[in-house]
Amino acid sequence: MPTVLIIDDDKDICLVLSKFLSKNNYQVNVAHTGEQGLRELRAADFDVVLCDYRLPDISGVELLQKIKVLNPAVAVIIITGYSDVKTAVETFRYGASDYVTKPLYPDELLVTIKETIEKNKSKVGASSSTESKSDNSKAAKDKLSTNEFIVGKSEQSQTVQRHVELIAPSDMSVIIQGETGTGKEFVAQSIHRLSNRAAKPFLAIDCGALPKELAGSELFGHMKGSFTGALADKPGSFEVANGGTIFLDEIGNLSYENQVKLLRVIQERKIKRIGATKDIAIDVRIIAATNENLTKCVKEGRFREDLYHRLNEFKILLAPLRERKEDVLYFASFFLAKANEALNKNVKSFSTEVKNYFTAYYWYGNLRELNNVVKRAVLLTTGDEILVESLPQEITQRSELNDREELVAIEESVGLLKSVAWTAERQAIIDALEKVNYNKSKASELLNIDRKTLYNKLKLYNISI
Repeated sequence: MPTVLIIDDDKDICLVLSKFLSKNNYQVNVAHTGEQGLRELRAADFDVVLCDYRLPDISGVELLQKIKVLNPAVAVIIITGYSDVKTAVETFRYGASDYVTKPLYPDELLVTIKETIEKNKSKVGASSSTESKSDNSKAAKDKLSTNEFIVGKSEQSQTVQRHVELIAPSDMSVIIQGETGTGKEFVAQSIHRLSNRAAKPFLAIDCGALPKELAGSELFGHMKGSFTGALADKPGSFEVANGGTIFLDEIGNLSYENQVKLLRVIQERKIKRIGATKDIAIDVRIIAATNENLTKCVKEGRFREDLYHRLNEFKILLAPLRERKEDVLYFASFFLAKANEALNKNVKSFSTEVKNYFTAYYWYGNLRELNNVVKRAVLLTTGDEILVESLPQEITQRSELNDREELVAIEESVGLLKSVAWTAERQAIIDALEKVNYNKSKASELLNIDRKTLYNKLKLYNISI
């Protein structure tokens, strides 16, 4: 029977969820403060923790970090109000598996819990390589069935897909850079699927969720008795993924000590378990992901330059959803089909007004947030069409402010063009475009502005390409 720990100071929510989950064959424990929750975690293992983002005695991020120290393998779902979505999305870098928004809908929550537990089985925490390979094979098959429908129609999405197809057959290391929720793990899975290693394991590791003192053991394994709590020999993630691909998410959060160890693995193609005397040869392709600018991290001394260059044999940049508006409704339709299947519904479409709100919204959590919003809307919809009444206020309220925010953003992001007069600025853009053969992505890099600002400038100065 799957085990769930609910940490929430709202006793009514705890009571309702506890009864509902118990009826659905879950064993449920409840805590009303962060400290009580940590005591429960010290006393027993849980498959998933439902944790309120706002607790009376501790912040959501701080509690999440402590949970991951006690049990790095446990899945954590954050409970939040929609006003906190932007902040809650940041908890993914500390190891959160998903988030749900208040008001809570039991049927939707049940689907989220099931999906989270299944996905977590294929991540860090598998105690045997056979079990890990089996779980990861299933996860890969699940992703395969949806791959062709989720590439995206925008220029940015198509470019990413071309890069994936180009780099996949090689054994080059790849860095995938993009905001939280942009689909970095999906891209990594696609590279693995199209590679010569497709029949071998794909293992995803969240470096942000690895406590410094346990990261070495999780990545490279340990021998019985090598430290307090090492009760048996344990293979590390690199051993489990041997022959296949290892995906190191949020690589920038890896401690300096473990960066050194990772560099050795890349250089020598060998690992050594903690407490072992012999090396183990491994053959693993490394795909790393980050929501940070690693070049900046290198300059600030937070990331080793030699490791960066070893990993950066090829880089894929994922644009946030707000910069590829053509994809919003395409992905929304995909998530609609998924939600219908998960919730056993048959909602057919979105109203025109809902589509307008979707394309106007900022999407702080990118694809992950869009997926959650669509799933919630499907649950609330009783007819064939999703109406505005099924959208959270965060979507409708924020969309009305976007036009003003975009104007401010344009002024803030002008950068080096800011000091150039009107005529000179127009000429500078034209010169940059000519220099890169009218490639907009390269032109925006040359001008040190983002693509969205470039498009606004092209429209402002009536520059046709």
